[in-house]
Amino acid sequence: MKRKYSIQLHDASHLHYDLRLEINGKLASWAIPKGPSLNPKEKRLAIKTPDHEISYVDFEGIIKEGYGKGTVLLWDEGWYEPKNNIPMEKQLQERKIEIFIHGKKLKGLWALIGFKEEENMWLFFKMHDQYEDKDKNILDESYSIKTKRTLKQIEQEES
Repeated sequence: MKRKYSIQLHDASHLHYDLRLEINGKLASWAIPKGPSLNPKEKRLAIKTPDHEISYVDFEGIIKEGYGKGTVLLWDEGWYEPKNNIPMEKQLQERKIEIFIHGKKLKGLWALIGFKEEENMWLFFKMHDQYEDKDKNILDESYSIKTKRTLKQIEQEES
């Protein structure tokens, strides 16, 4: 089954990337301060945040007030599937998520592993496969996959 996936670049109190995975009719969400890396040796902190509504999966624009206030661009989108068909609900509960991402920027096998001692702290990283690339900085591609705009352009056009 194809499930929605996206990553939004979010300029809120701090610039970060928000990973969104459709699970149980909601978007399970993690803030990734340093963004994803195609190098399997680079593990990135991912902080679990509140779930979002599915309609938010491709949001781009300005959040004017409240939680998450700031500018958001759709950095990547696509779909994902669980590795070995293990139900996502079980993977989330066990705090060990392994998925194949079929995005426009990210592809292949990725993992989210929860810290045992910290409920909201996880690691997000690329697993070894044909899509890994220890030399490419995927974060150089800081434009919207939806509109090709940058955060600055979105801010100028929508404020």
